[in-house]
Amino acid sequence: MKTFQSFNSYIEKSIVDNWYKDALTDYKGITLQYHDVARKIEKLHILFENSGVKRGDKIAICGRNSANWAVAFFATLTYGAVAVPIVHEFNAEQIHNIVNHSESKLMFVGDVVAKTITPKEMPALEGIINIPDYSLMESRSEQLTFAREHLNELFGKKYPNAFRAKHINYHHDSAEELALINYTSGTTGFSKGVMLPYRALWGNLDFCLDAIGSHVAPGSRTLSILPMAHMYGMAVEFIFPFCHGCHLFFLTRLPSPAIIAQAFADIKPAIVISVPLIIDKIIRKAIFPKVQNNKMRLLLNMPVISKKVKQKICEQVLGVFGGNAYEVVVGGAALNQEIESFLTSIDFPITTGYGATECAPLITFSDHNDFAPGSCGTPVAHMEVKIDSPDPENVPGEIITRGTNVMLGYYKNEEATREALDKDGWYHTGDLATMSKDGHVFIRGRIKNMLLGANGQNVYPEEIEDKLNSMTMVNESLVLQQGDKLFALVYPNMEEAHSMGFNNEDLESIMEQNRQELNAIMPAYCKLSAIRLHPEEFEKTPKKSIKRYLYKDIEL
Repeated sequence: MKTFQSFNSYIEKSIVDNWYKDALTDYKGITLQYHDVARKIEKLHILFENSGVKRGDKIAICGRNSANWAVAFFATLTYGAVAVPIVHEFNAEQIHNIVNHSESKLMFVGDVVAKTITPKEMPALEGIINIPDYSLMESRSEQLTFAREHLNELFGKKYPNAFRAKHINYHHDSAEELALINYTSGTTGFSKGVMLPYRALWGNLDFCLDAIGSHVAPGSRTLSILPMAHMYGMAVEFIFPFCHGCHLFFLTRLPSPAIIAQAFADIKPAIVISVPLIIDKIIRKAIFPKVQNNKMRLLLNMPVISKKVKQKICEQVLGVFGGNAYEVVVGGAALNQEIESFLTSIDFPITTGYGATECAPLITFSDHNDFAPGSCGTPVAHMEVKIDSPDPENVPGEIITRGTNVMLGYYKNEEATREALDKDGWYHTGDLATMSKDGHVFIRGRIKNMLLGANGQNVYPEEIEDKLNSMTMVNESLVLQQGDKLFALVYPNMEEAHSMGFNNEDLESIMEQNRQELNAIMPAYCKLSAIRLHPEEFEKTPKKSIKRYLYKDIEL
């Protein structure tokens, strides 16, 4: 295991080494070079220092992905303050609760968030700063008001002969020092504040620089789609490429499939980091209509030319992602089996990773050349992973892990910390999996989601949902239990239904056909008693997992 290095030293080195190179771009907006980032960080440091912010004080950041969000985050860490990134999709009450619970002293807000929050609900804040221009939305401190009004003057006094790379000297962090508190809504209700030390950020970065950085050249373009306040997006899509000297592009708007497709075409990213939902929608909309027809099926069944046909299809799929990606990395949830099978059949460079906010986030990952269908990779560097089962290859058990990436605990919640971290330092993930002899991990479901069949069999709803989601007119589904019977709620593909002129009665007939076909391939204890239509998309967490707890008491 490598010796821990100061995490902030990587930010410092990347800025100095890439001083005049492009660093951060708001898609269809401003571009900051690495020296511009350094200058903005320095100004925020002067603002913090002159408004009484101390090392270890908490600073909340809540807004859509943007270059200025990135600067605010790096400025916080390199000053020695504790970042509290908040997913901008949280509602006002959740945001107020997180700011108050974390005891944040300052808060950076995006323009959309600024319109939703109520400052008086966060009485301990000394100031609220607008992310787009770092102007003050609210100041409760004369020091802060003075510092912001005289910021350029203070900067000029500190650097009378211009600000240069030699002036950069960031906070030298230690391994166990608290770097950030990340609040995750999860799918079971109330958020917990995950305390992540600098070593956890370093462990993830060190692994990414080695495992991905060896295939992605410094200076390459990358596209940030996932919320930067979520650990997966933050570590793999933001911190890693910045510290590797890449040019990052941020989708500053809500990432619809059309916007994402256009951004891929314009930016041609060197690697694609995504959640399954985005990949699923792109493949079903842009690729399947072209390849799932009789002519293509005929060509694929001709041994002599099928290889060439698959190569052409693979090129087409790569083209949808900009045509330049070394691989497409999926995390946050399982990739649909139909989509995964299609991509592996054409030798597309797809791979998956697995993690948790509590591990900042990486636990397992494999390069696409070592991808095992259905798996989420092998343990990453600096981490031990075990399956708590008498027969890990065949009998699912809980994934437990320990190592550099693991959190310090939950902020102000010792009981939850004791439940998650045992006395030997193992973090209990709550996820069920098996592990092959060569170390590939295969997720089987969440312990909390597991249902008990009539004869005591373990039923993993995710496995049933995965198959159901590939069936006719199904957009997404949720398997629930009432008594000893299993039911599915299905939100249909309404766009397709409208184009075909289908009404509710037609959709119910299609779902009954789906139910019969599904039951024919499932074991007896996994058969569905009925499928009910759900009128709208299911509510989801920031990483696009369905909030199951909202539907557990629904009347079927």
